[in-house]
Amino acid sequence: MKMDTDSLPVLQMPSFITEASDILTTLKTMDYYALKKLWNCSDSIAQLNYLRLQESNLTKWVTPALFAYEGLQYNYMAPDVFDESAFHYLENHLRILSGLYGVLRPFDAVIPYRLEMQAKLVHKGFENLYAFWDKKLADHLSKETDVILNLASKEYSKIIKPHLPKHVSFVTCDFCEIINEELISKGTLCKMARGEMVRFMADHKILTPEGLKEFNGLGFQYSEKSSIKDNYVFIKQQSKAKRNEMKC
Repeated sequence: MKMDTDSLPVLQMPSFITEASDILTTLKTMDYYALKKLWNCSDSIAQLNYLRLQESNLTKWVTPALFAYEGLQYNYMAPDVFDESAFHYLENHLRILSGLYGVLRPFDAVIPYRLEMQAKLVHKGFENLYAFWDKKLADHLSKETDVILNLASKEYSKIIKPHLPKHVSFVTCDFCEIINEELISKGTLCKMARGEMVRFMADHKILTPEGLKEFNGLGFQYSEKSSIKDNYVFIKQQSKAKRNEMKC
């Protein structure tokens, strides 16, 4: 994660700021070795985040969530080059799931932190973050919309899908390659495609799942044959040179 207090201002505090503050308090009671085990990371990363944690304050030196994360999804989303209309679309339609903050809007105020949803943090009597958040996040999202497009990893989507009311559609996008006549998803390529998908939606102001079928970023194309009602499959098309190479 990074800090960027200059590019664009935050618009509001996160919806679950009270819960985030409580989780942060629990983390601050833990010693370095317990945190390193929780974070499951190298000494250098643990040391950086331990020092950050000691000085952390959820209301100071904050960054809009959209600009705070630096994973592959965000690199391929490329928020730095969005125009004002795209930012407006994202603020209304994009939601970011977080182990610390629960659910974030793009311009919610966040600080650098390390806490994955699957982390086994014992907090307020709950054995992990899945138990702590339970159905809070799904309830929150279902009050905003009756159609959710899932571009999250399984680690995060499983905190939402089981808790949604029946009237809310949950549409998942899978990005695959054909390898030995099987559809295979590769983690790195999926992350890249998820970011490209968000950019596509913001650029074209997509408002329905049907509009996703025109997505062709990174050479992917929607596959009607492989898709079902709530699971859209996009298959990466092989280049002509690659097809010829395989024939040889």
